[in-house]
Amino acid sequence: MSEATQTGIEEALTCQCGCGLTVHSCNHLQCPSAIPLKAEIASQLALGKTRPEVLAYFADTYGEKILSAPTTTGFNLVAWVMPFLAVLVAAIAIVAFARRWRPRPPVPAAPPTAPDAPSDAEALRRARLRAELDRFEG
Repeated sequence: MSEATQTGIEEALTCQCGCGLTVHSCNHLQCPSAIPLKAEIASQLALGKTRPEVLAYFADTYGEKILSAPTTTGFNLVAWVMPFLAVLVAAIAIVAFARRWRPRPPVPAAPPTAPDAPSDAEALRRARLRAELDRFEG
């Protein structure tokens, strides 16, 4: 793990003044949150605590909202996984729809064929049809 430094811990904690920045980056003069948190970080480091111990102390004292990044355990794992999963599902859906909507190549028409000579059965049917038409007209 990385060494516990004042700046490293300040970057890992979110300022509670509402600015949305880390304790180290808070740009409010005389910030009512960042200044006491910096002093508290210094006192924890003076006690010889490691980075995970200091972060655990702050999470226990102020809740997980003070951490600048959610932990990768429990329900917070969803916060890490869901964006990537959503992008993956969307990419698969886009590819699937694009393949379905792609125009199909036209089916080539059958080359014209020369008419075959009528078979004997066809010749008989035609002769019978002529005879029926002649009888009907006549």
